[in-house]
Amino acid sequence: MIERIIHFSIHNKLIIGIGVLLITGWGLFSLSRLTVDAVPDATNNQVQIISIAPSLAVQEVELFVTAPIEVSLASIPKVIELRSISRLGLSVVTVVFKDEADIYWARQQISERLAEAEEQIPKGLATISMAPVSSGLGEIYQYTLDVDKGYSYSLSDLRTVQDWIVRRQMLGTPGVADVNSYGGFVKQYEIAVNPDQLRSMGLTLTDILEALEQNNENTGSAYIDKKPTSYFIRGIGLASSLEDVGKIVVKRSAGGTPVLIRDIANVQFGHAPRYGAFVADTSEVVGGVVMMLKGANAKQVIKTVEERMLSIQASLPEGIKIVPYLDRSDLVDRAIGTVSKNLLEGGLIVIFILVLFLGNLRAGLVVASVIPLSMLFAVSLMNLFGVSGNLMSLGAIDFGLIVDGAVIIVESAVHRMSLQRRKAGLDIRMSRIDMDQTVFQSARRMMTSATFGQIIILVVYLPILTLVGVEGKMFRPMAEVVSFALIGAILLSVTWVRWQLLFF
Repeated sequence: MIERIIHFSIHNKLIIGIGVLLITGWGLFSLSRLTVDAVPDATNNQVQIISIAPSLAVQEVELFVTAPIEVSLASIPKVIELRSISRLGLSVVTVVFKDEADIYWARQQISERLAEAEEQIPKGLATISMAPVSSGLGEIYQYTLDVDKGYSYSLSDLRTVQDWIVRRQMLGTPGVADVNSYGGFVKQYEIAVNPDQLRSMGLTLTDILEALEQNNENTGSAYIDKKPTSYFIRGIGLASSLEDVGKIVVKRSAGGTPVLIRDIANVQFGHAPRYGAFVADTSEVVGGVVMMLKGANAKQVIKTVEERMLSIQASLPEGIKIVPYLDRSDLVDRAIGTVSKNLLEGGLIVIFILVLFLGNLRAGLVVASVIPLSMLFAVSLMNLFGVSGNLMSLGAIDFGLIVDGAVIIVESAVHRMSLQRRKAGLDIRMSRIDMDQTVFQSARRMMTSATFGQIIILVVYLPILTLVGVEGKMFRPMAEVVSFALIGAILLSVTWVRWQLLFF
């Protein structure tokens, strides 16, 4: 088999040259599309179901919310682990799937089962939702909203800007799963009921809630046809200010006098209860965290987020600016920069040693040409099989292993050609037929040993390729990239290197 490949590469030089050009082009194209990150994402394949039930204690949350959800999700296939946490007013159920399970298929299965669970949970008791499609390395961009000197904005104003301007415009950006808001006060319309006035009117809190629900909505109906015009009928009742809320009628007294909300309560702006603060440089601020979609290209998503932030900045109220304080692109650039620097220095050292010990500049350059071509071949397969480029996967490449087979073959071919020239005379150049025959004989003698040695190196990485779970996600990319590079080096050794030797 190897002899046939060698024979083909020697007698079909044009095809081999075109093949190398195709590998180069494919590799450069794949390099521009390669998923790049600082470290491999070792997060398991999981979906979280978050339920909020503010009126329930821990025991009730476990009984009425967590337990029905766990029972409904127990029959989903490809589940490794099902665990939950019940806290005051909060339930978090985590479903861990096998690595081969598609995350969107998993979310679809959970969504179908949640409909069954919601029937068992008392109506209106809890708000159930699924966490965004992200991972443990999903926090790629964190920022704060700062106020310039001379401007005055409250924490409530900043939180409103964050929720209604920044977050809404950021959602929908390619690669962004969600934007989490932190700090400030979430603005609410608050009705502070006076218990004495409520009791004197013979009312209850339920009466107020029903009045608010029935008198705070717009309704539509049919239309009145007045040829040639049609008049659409609408009922406008949506409250748009504190005054509108205060004018809502709760009931009418025995004498027909209406009892309004403002007669029994103070209508004012308030904020939702909070359990912490977002502090930066000893002062409380408002900000957000951009979450990246699971499996997205971190470097590309961060670039898109930065461009989006520039357009959002132009739409903010005067005096408010977005200030990033954690941008993972810096970490990614440093990691990839370290890998690139080490690979470049390692490649130059290998080339220098090859030229020095082979004693032939052209022979050393032929062997050295295997390094970039093998890397491009490896990058192409990384992009094809979804292996990301990071500190673990790219940093494990050993150029000494890659050029091992090419060194053996080139050294043997150069030695045999030197002997042939000495026999024929130093000033006589070998004919093309003699050159082809010499290269073929040297390759046939040494290629089996060289290929066998590289295959042994590949076998060494097989145990790493069998790892699963967190260990597999950490170390399998390393073994896969090295294997891709070695496979490329083997193919180039029996084709490209032979093709180059023919021009000595």
